[in-house]
Amino acid sequence: MECFQQIVVASMDVPLLLLILFFGSTFVGICVLAYFVLFLVAPIPRLPTREEKSFRFVSSEGDVKLNQQLPCWQDRYKAHRAAEKEGYLSDPKVAIEDPEVFMSVVVPAYNEEDRLGVMLTEAVEHLEQEYGYDQPPSLDGKVKGITNGTANGTNRHTSHSSSQKPRGWEILIVSDGSTDRTIDTALEFARNLGAKSSASIRVISLRENRGKGGAVTHGMRHVRGDYAVFADADGASRFMDLGKLVQACQEVEDEKGRGIAVGSRAHLVGSEAVVKRSFLRNFLMHSFHVFLRFLTPPATAAIRDTQCGFKLFSRPSLPYIIPYMHSEGWIFDVEMLMLAESAGIPVAEVPVAWKEVKGSKLNVLWDSLGMAWGLAVLRAAWAFRIYKSL
Repeated sequence: MECFQQIVVASMDVPLLLLILFFGSTFVGICVLAYFVLFLVAPIPRLPTREEKSFRFVSSEGDVKLNQQLPCWQDRYKAHRAAEKEGYLSDPKVAIEDPEVFMSVVVPAYNEEDRLGVMLTEAVEHLEQEYGYDQPPSLDGKVKGITNGTANGTNRHTSHSSSQKPRGWEILIVSDGSTDRTIDTALEFARNLGAKSSASIRVISLRENRGKGGAVTHGMRHVRGDYAVFADADGASRFMDLGKLVQACQEVEDEKGRGIAVGSRAHLVGSEAVVKRSFLRNFLMHSFHVFLRFLTPPATAAIRDTQCGFKLFSRPSLPYIIPYMHSEGWIFDVEMLMLAESAGIPVAEVPVAWKEVKGSKLNVLWDSLGMAWGLAVLRAAWAFRIYKSL
């Protein structure tokens, strides 16, 4: 106490201007140090290798074809943006290629040999029934899932004839550095489908584990669908709800055709499946939601379930989100929604069926803390422009 009083007395003899300079320079130094630390801890995804931009599939003869080049709309988009900035190009219509199929499904998979088969069985059955080439068009000539308009009175599908609308589906299984038989399981499943559907399943192998967000983002760069959805490999979500996501997305699409529909389990709070969870898991879940509301912008904070692994994107919305992704961990869903909000992309939240599946790789305590830390770093990195748009 006496020492503190001596410091106060001594400071009274220091000129005011010198004190202002001292505290001002100290504050600036702390800010510079904080920015430097943030720059070091903010995740910067590594670029994909050449091998990771290829895929395997099963041919109609039952043979596994290796090292097939993946189409990548993002590469063309980035080249287009670079040329546009240099003044070589000014046509925005070539930012992303036209779709080749109606629905793309991205499945991130890390050591999922035991659960992947069940999920794929349900997915293929639904996709073939709703969007398969052999399915007859509806009476009005439209592909299933396409509505007549949006809430804004426009829809990018209504300006084309039914013959121009893509049909078909694809599943991109992204093995995220798996060390078990995940890849073999996927290829064996495709072979058992027979010639008609086997080639619709593409298996991508990442050299090392990147995290769920990294696997989803990688797959989304290579989708060919008019709509792209990512779904967990455990089959916790039901593909019978996919049509609800498509309809909800189309209802909110803007004049550019941009729209997102996110599956939500918020309506299940209080249900038996949630009540039976441990006290720690429910406490951490509610704590994370409170933390999320404080650190995210209004539209993202208003979404009741940001972490459900069942989200659908219209193709025109992808260039506003995927090229700017940085988070490769569990918090990547929030970054997607924040980017969508920043770009003014409308988002619909849709209640979906869900069940608890054994074998989750989520460590409730450590991953919850990791998500909180990741969200704080993510928000700060965008706020202080560590992350910048292309």
